[in-house]
Amino acid sequence: MTKRSHHDRCPGVLRPWIADDGALVRLRLVGGVLPTSSLRALIGIAQEHADGTIHLTKRTNLQLRGIAHSGGCVPGELVDALAGVGLLPSVTHELVRNIMVSPLTGRSGGRADLRATARELDRQLCADPELAGLAGRFLFVLDDGRGDLASRSLDLGVMAIDPDTVQIRIGSHHWGELATREEAPEALLAYARAFLRINGEGESALWHLDELPRGGAELTGIHHARDLRTQVTGLPQPYGIIAQDDGSRAEHLAVPAGLLTPELAQAVLARAGTEVIVTPWRSIIIPDLEST
Repeated sequence: MTKRSHHDRCPGVLRPWIADDGALVRLRLVGGVLPTSSLRALIGIAQEHADGTIHLTKRTNLQLRGIAHSGGCVPGELVDALAGVGLLPSVTHELVRNIMVSPLTGRSGGRADLRATARELDRQLCADPELAGLAGRFLFVLDDGRGDLASRSLDLGVMAIDPDTVQIRIGSHHWGELATREEAPEALLAYARAFLRINGEGESALWHLDELPRGGAELTGIHHARDLRTQVTGLPQPYGIIAQDDGSRAEHLAVPAGLLTPELAQAVLARAGTEVIVTPWRSIIIPDLEST
């Protein structure tokens, strides 16, 4: 069992990380979905308050760095600007909104569309004051059955086995019950609450299910076999044009070193519709493009 000696220090807007080049803040995106209206505003915010570049993370989130700070806090004007464009939707739960989803779910391939599942998980998560006690590194991973996220370490998650059914994942190595897509958010959060009852208190509290003596298996009460249909893996989508199931197209763009410069961001906006998707591979997908 892992022993901890301090609280997790995963950054947010209201709890920045103070680095040598200034403060760093992390902006959490559910499933990597970033409205283009928010991206457009964030370009200006990054130029005014940070180093001008939007940094993509492997957890499908965004970071700004090089921010002026005082007393461990970033300027209130920056906080207000981020909240005003929807990038700080929850003050109490901003650190725990870590929800990764297969980037092309519901658009191209996969067994199930998990977009609504992810949104409902986030809604229920933010509605429960108890769940604000999860560590900032606690991660939910929703794989739509293609296996592109199957190898990711996680705390809780699902793997789709057909369009309406998923199997719950508990820690990186254990499996729970089968559930419908509609039941999945409540089931996942029930396990998260159970973890908070046994993970300890204060600076020694555990951050992850994998740190429990049995790696999270103790939360299930009974053994659940892994459904054979979950035994799939998938590679990241190649860069370039991807056919969507509805006849439209998506474009997968490389973002060198995960650094979205103002010039590259403007090029993305010139092609994008209402949203873009930040991937776990620090790249961007522009979905729903018209076929030519």
